[in-house]
Amino acid sequence: MVRVDGLNQNNSLIQVRNLDKRYWRGGEEIHVLQGLNLDVDQGEFIAFMGPSGSGKTTLLNLLGGLDLPTAGSIVVDGDEITRLSGSKLAAWRARHVGFIFQMYNLIPVLTAFQNVEFPLLLTTLSKAERRQHVETALAVVGLSDRMNHYPRQLSGGQEQRVAIARAIVTDPTFLLCDEPTGDLDRSSAQGILDLIDQLVKIYGKTVLMVTHDPRAAERAGVVLHLDKGVLIECQECRGGERRP
Repeated sequence: MVRVDGLNQNNSLIQVRNLDKRYWRGGEEIHVLQGLNLDVDQGEFIAFMGPSGSGKTTLLNLLGGLDLPTAGSIVVDGDEITRLSGSKLAAWRARHVGFIFQMYNLIPVLTAFQNVEFPLLLTTLSKAERRQHVETALAVVGLSDRMNHYPRQLSGGQEQRVAIARAIVTDPTFLLCDEPTGDLDRSSAQGILDLIDQLVKIYGKTVLMVTHDPRAAERAGVVLHLDKGVLIECQECRGGERRP
């Protein structure tokens, strides 16, 4: 169960405690996150909403080990990532986090297969093992017949599916999605959200998604609003249903 009150949840997959993030712009201090607490269990699908500049992407970057907090701690599956050194944090991130962005960030000179294989080149898997992993990931996203196509030969929705296959090919502990449907038309966006639903419901993946789209947020089991550095759970918008 998601909690934002900081109560002790020792069995949670992700535990965030008293998280602060501050930036300095010239002589001005910008307090983005303030004493944020969060517990996330394995297999949950959470959507973060809030106005631009509210700290949603900053929170995702902290959870994914791309940035470090000013204060507080983040524990993922027993690892306190806020205490890891740069090299250990990079290794942890490669093993545990799958990133899905609004822009697909595919390498244009590589085929879909090669783009998905790219994260595996840093592992000790053999060529045959890498092929098996890539083919499985592409099958999950429904692109087995497009593995030899280049990004320019794919639609936007197909490119995002390749990006999702790349994110799941290492079987990460959780997925971080930053506006994954923001660059897609409505039909393609629905297909991507259906796929994310499958990753949660069929494969048991934990998904944390930032979105401005209420239709996307309604797919999540829990919607959290971030404003002025504070998280508030939306009781009216859970699992796609409006509640009194």
